[in-house]
Amino acid sequence: MFESLERHGEVSVAELSRVAGVSEMTIRRDLETLEREGAVRRVHGGAVSAVSRGYEPPYALRSTRNDEAKARIGAHAAGLVSDGETLVVDVGTTTLQFARALREASGLTVLTPSLRAAAELSANGGIRTIVTGGIARPGELSLIGDLAERAFGELHCDTVFLGAGGVSAPAGVTEFNLDDTRVKRAALASARRCVVRADASKLGKVALASVCPLERVDVLVTDSSAADEALEPIRDSGVEVLIA
Repeated sequence: MFESLERHGEVSVAELSRVAGVSEMTIRRDLETLEREGAVRRVHGGAVSAVSRGYEPPYALRSTRNDEAKARIGAHAAGLVSDGETLVVDVGTTTLQFARALREASGLTVLTPSLRAAAELSANGGIRTIVTGGIARPGELSLIGDLAERAFGELHCDTVFLGAGGVSAPAGVTEFNLDDTRVKRAALASARRCVVRADASKLGKVALASVCPLERVDVLVTDSSAADEALEPIRDSGVEVLIA
């Protein structure tokens, strides 16, 4: 129930009853309990999440979720990188796995607003790591503000590897934090190709702020638990979907 709420923002009594194999009356009682606890708000025929689209779970919590899938996504995305490329490596937990997967790469120039990713990348002598500068967000260790945004305006990159709070049609790529969103938009403007890395829990989900429409995304790398119903509209938007 909570996975469906997190992904879609709403659930129906009939669908939950079918999936769980229990009566609709049982589902309604469960929803009443969750509503009293503040987790959901009941509507006709089901319930919607009471969690704001602007709520970003703490980094420490997100880093423990779907870690195996994120590692596979990071390794698969790293396979899209050619020696000699100039990359933008974005922020987030999936980004960290991607940075780790680039340990054996060579001849790369990487621009990143993530202090965590920079620490991983700079351990590889074959990668020239450029940090944007800016204000470090506590906990996230992403760099935000004018300095971070302006750094992208002075450089021209081949590919940007983006993380996301949500990926859906028609909302596109969305993010929780407005400051991170502005940096992502600047990163996009500096690159020719856009690769989004998002585990299945992000698909069909809409976060607070719009980063870009799906038409701006060239490739989505996700994991094998992604549902066809979430992937189909993304593919229909012209995005190449790769399953890790």
